[in-house]
Amino acid sequence: MEAIISIAVGVLVAAGVWLVLRPRTFQMLIGLSLLSYATNLFIFSVGSLSLDREPIVQPGLAANLVNYTDPLPQSLVLTAIVIGFATTALFLVVLLALRGLADSDHVDGQEERP
Repeated sequence: MEAIISIAVGVLVAAGVWLVLRPRTFQMLIGLSLLSYATNLFIFSVGSLSLDREPIVQPGLAANLVNYTDPLPQSLVLTAIVIGFATTALFLVVLLALRGLADSDHVDGQEERP
């Protein structure tokens, strides 16, 4: 399970970095979203990848990650998802305003013309 999560995080980071380095602002926005998803998946996996475990320590069991799943990373990821959606919506509004004002969605404002 850890190998699958690690590969998924690596693929998301690689695709996100590649898209962030693209010259268009929409591609950069998608790349930032992929990096955000990779970070959320990483934080979620840090909390423990236990299946069928209680999120709270039960009486009589040792308080370690073998017997329960830490709920803090789950709450952090949920908060990060909400903030990520809000940031993406704000960036889309700025992107549309830039497209309307500059007639270009190129990152540096100068498109290569043939």
